[in-house]
Amino acid sequence: MIEFNEAHDIVLNTARLTGTEQVQLSDAPGRILASDVSSDMDMPPFNKSAVDGYACRKEDLSDAMEVIEIIPAGKSPEKTISPGKCAKVMTGGVVPEGADTVIMVEDVEELGQDKIRFVKDKTNTNICYTGEDIHKNDKVLEKGILIRPQEIAVLASVGMANPLVYKQPVVGIISTGDELVEPDQNPEISQIRNSNAAQLMAQVKACNAKAAYFGIAKDTEQSTREIIKQALDTSDMVLLTGGVSMGDFDYVPKVLKELGIEIHFKSIAVQPGRPTVFGTREGKYLFGLPGNPVSSFVQFELLVKPLIYEMMGNSFKALTFDLPMGETYTRRKAKRKSFLPVSIKNGKVWPVSYHGSAHIHSYIFADGIVAVEIGNTTLEEGTMVNVRQI
Repeated sequence: MIEFNEAHDIVLNTARLTGTEQVQLSDAPGRILASDVSSDMDMPPFNKSAVDGYACRKEDLSDAMEVIEIIPAGKSPEKTISPGKCAKVMTGGVVPEGADTVIMVEDVEELGQDKIRFVKDKTNTNICYTGEDIHKNDKVLEKGILIRPQEIAVLASVGMANPLVYKQPVVGIISTGDELVEPDQNPEISQIRNSNAAQLMAQVKACNAKAAYFGIAKDTEQSTREIIKQALDTSDMVLLTGGVSMGDFDYVPKVLKELGIEIHFKSIAVQPGRPTVFGTREGKYLFGLPGNPVSSFVQFELLVKPLIYEMMGNSFKALTFDLPMGETYTRRKAKRKSFLPVSIKNGKVWPVSYHGSAHIHSYIFADGIVAVEIGNTTLEEGTMVNVRQI
């Protein structure tokens, strides 16, 4: 049994990139950018009016001015601003040559046909200058970032209609055990519905990877071998739940050895998730996750998700924040690192009612998890703890 930090390092140190592909901009959200992106133009590309107003010379503000042109957004000015002249310009419109200020419409008095006067004491220039946001050839996005809606806007603004992204790994999912039936079936006595597969499929998809479900392996060596081999042959990563302990019908360890999986660890000093197995074969990955749903959920978040993102060129960093405990939490045993589901209320952290690693229902009330380190049995009320969002 190894400690969690060692297991985490082992997993990430095996990561390999999935390769790259170009996608349409509409398909890019949630993907990982595989190349730096530079601007193909200055932004703004011209001196742009920040308001609806009148473009003029600042030195003429004390005098009446003649309006010589109206400039809508998207049209180029036809005239130059000379002394005593101005042009009406809309927000986003090009500021004509000769003007160094745009006065707002509401700060102007109309004196008659084509005549205005500035009626305030002072004004901002109200001009967005050429290149003040971005210069041509400036790097605007770096490879390895997660593409969110704001990155989509930047890609569109620089004409990157088909960005290069990392390919999505295919993650095969297998459940094991004769006691399992699919969610659409009615369990008989001694049977339970297979929630792990649906949960893991959802977690994989939330990482913007591709999930492939291979079904339930029966508690026979042949069934276990066939389904794992099929998943390994067609997936970049395989997640299987159950069958990784030492029971009489747990064939997974033997099958993995026969299939040439190099096992890097098979037990972690954590709770939940102690009997977690990790192995590799020829650039592919396999996680044997415990059958209890909380264990598989938590170890996916802590170990599998970071590896999926590393394969797609992104170093995943979970959102964390420090808050005080709202009440004292205690546990009886402290030989393993424990991950405690918590909720956040009124700026404090509260343990969620939790009955053990089969109690997945508790996690619908959890905002995050808090690590309780080995040797520590108590988190006192008021103690600052680091909450990892889930």
